[in-house]
Amino acid sequence: MGDVKVNDVAGALFTTEYCEVKIKGVSLNTTTKQTGSCFDQTQPVSAQRRAGGHQMQTSNVPKYCGPTLSHRWPTEKPDPALYLQKGDGEKIKVGLMKQEAPAVAPPKAEAFKSRDNPPNSQFRKFYERGDLPVAVEHKGMKNVISWKVDVDKLDYHHYLPIFFDGIREKEEPYRFLAVKGVEDMLRQGGGKILPVIPQLIIPIKTALNTRDHSVVCITLQLLQKLVDSAELVGEALVPYYRQILPILNLFKNKNLNSGDKIDYAQRKKACLGELIMETLQLFEARGGDDAFINIKYMVPTYESCVAM
Repeated sequence: MGDVKVNDVAGALFTTEYCEVKIKGVSLNTTTKQTGSCFDQTQPVSAQRRAGGHQMQTSNVPKYCGPTLSHRWPTEKPDPALYLQKGDGEKIKVGLMKQEAPAVAPPKAEAFKSRDNPPNSQFRKFYERGDLPVAVEHKGMKNVISWKVDVDKLDYHHYLPIFFDGIREKEEPYRFLAVKGVEDMLRQGGGKILPVIPQLIIPIKTALNTRDHSVVCITLQLLQKLVDSAELVGEALVPYYRQILPILNLFKNKNLNSGDKIDYAQRKKACLGELIMETLQLFEARGGDDAFINIKYMVPTYESCVAM
């Protein structure tokens, strides 16, 4: 089944970001243009934007032509301002004024394209309002969360869904606080986690629906920690496979074929296909007797990892 244990997801984010920026020189991609201060208030976004939402294609598509039994581009109406002038005859002979029509092909579905991920998560809203008992504690090796109250005394029905809603964030300090907060609460939750499972499905589904590579990788690692956090959590997730597994089925084969080169994405937990396979195997191992048949229904190409 492979190594499905994840040590420190939030700490690995800083390590990966440092290597990308300082060593490789890759520029940071932020979802919103803020000033960079953690004391700023996020500018409100349109209520029409939602995480995972997509826009319908408005570009022209070829139309079916009955006489020729093929698709062709419709003829555009001539522009009255583009009339022929003196000397245009020679241009027409040479072909300078002829506009080449694009090739007739079906439109792209863009199923693997990242979708909208606006900065309107509940975690960002509550954090900026000062309603979350967390703060970043800067240390020499890595940052940790400074909890203002004991984690085991928190109301998990209230706080755990809020922190899970923030795992789709891509800006600091929201991303680190949300991911690290989820890790701390799962580590010390125990029996408080199982009753909250139904409230976690919508935030998890929203994060997966963004189809953003980094967000999906973080969500998969936290799903593995969620299943390992307490007894019967894996079985409690089985009825919600229809909400979680469609995106996993979409990216199941997203692996890098590097040939004879070395790829460290698996060690860095950045290989999407490998993470999905590990998550599905963990779901089957911890999901009870009905786990495999439900996984097989949503991911038809999945093969059982449990020895018969």
